[in-house]
Amino acid sequence: MRLLVFLAKGFETIEFSAFIDVMGWAKTDFDCDIETVICGLNSKVVGSFNVSVLVDKTIEEVSADDYDALAIPGGFEEFGFYEEAYNEKLLDLIRQFNSQKKWIATVCVGALPVGKSGVLTGRRATTYHLRGAHKQKVLQEFGVTIVNEPIVVDDNIITSYCPQTSYGVALLLLEKLTSFREMTLVKEAMGF
Repeated sequence: MRLLVFLAKGFETIEFSAFIDVMGWAKTDFDCDIETVICGLNSKVVGSFNVSVLVDKTIEEVSADDYDALAIPGGFEEFGFYEEAYNEKLLDLIRQFNSQKKWIATVCVGALPVGKSGVLTGRRATTYHLRGAHKQKVLQEFGVTIVNEPIVVDDNIITSYCPQTSYGVALLLLEKLTSFREMTLVKEAMGF
């Protein structure tokens, strides 16, 4: 199994690290065959609160054909998240994963580029729900039926509504890529 985690500028650290931690525990402690590859538009991505990550591959070096799932953490507008999250290269990559019915998992506003790509039109999803639910209204403008629940699954797409859901999304994605049993082992080992 190969998971591609896309980081846009201004990504939220906890939303990114949940995927790394969960998949890392699964691989290291439970021999799950999952390789996690970090991707960005550039070789170095500066996230919210000036956390820098050197990615494994730039977006030009990846294809949906080579991965089983795509994860997109959300981020902060104040740190330039939408400058890269709405980049056409990412939107096209999202469309490729969706056309192959591969898992796409997002946390918080990571759902917005998925909405903008068009693959959520007429489908159920959620995104950041606090501060007047402004981000949910933006997602709705992309033709999405908003479900105000912590985690929403519609076919091959997982969305969630705030940073607190990060580990829930990562564990659910692990379950979809492996099994309920494997996910439960990892969840219990991590103390959830």
